[in-house]
Amino acid sequence: MSADRRERADAVRNRRAILAATEELLATHRPQDISMEQVAVAAGVVKGTVFHRFGNRTGLMLALMMERARALNEAVTAGPPPLGPGAPDRDRLLAFLDAMVEVVSRNKGLLAELAHSGAMESPSADKGGTPGDDHPVYWFWHGHISALIASQRPDADADTIAHVLLGALHSEPVLAQLAADGPRRLAATMRSLACGMLDA
Repeated sequence: MSADRRERADAVRNRRAILAATEELLATHRPQDISMEQVAVAAGVVKGTVFHRFGNRTGLMLALMMERARALNEAVTAGPPPLGPGAPDRDRLLAFLDAMVEVVSRNKGLLAELAHSGAMESPSADKGGTPGDDHPVYWFWHGHISALIASQRPDADADTIAHVLLGALHSEPVLAQLAADGPRRLAATMRSLACGMLDA
């Protein structure tokens, strides 16, 4: 194996170890109480490696959130139905809304920390509402929701409806309710909104 390939393999291994260590620490600590030094010790790497890979604590938390969201994206593109291809678009939409709420519910603390830092804000109007690399998860989810809506309701403004549904996940009162009640109530409400729109 060449030196370059060894270096790339080491970098991938370190990244995985750091993210896994962060996951373990999040099981017993609030995100804001986790330091880069703690992560480095838990991952078995030097602190400089963590900073080199992720920049700062916000970068590390964002990378972890992206990793968790990527699993949902992969289920959408290549997983079994109804979340993955093969199910009717209505079933896929409802399954995705359920899964989206579940991801947010399992990561409330992480999302709150990222929102506080501004790292997970939804795309702003001053950017023209166009997809960009700065919000890849948001735009993947938005594109999937809007495409499924448009396929069933070509007359509806699927683009705006998708923004409205996703906007609920950035609402402090909604997130507080999610923390208090768990995902079932919000998931049922999202389903009701989607079905009401599709059946209108």
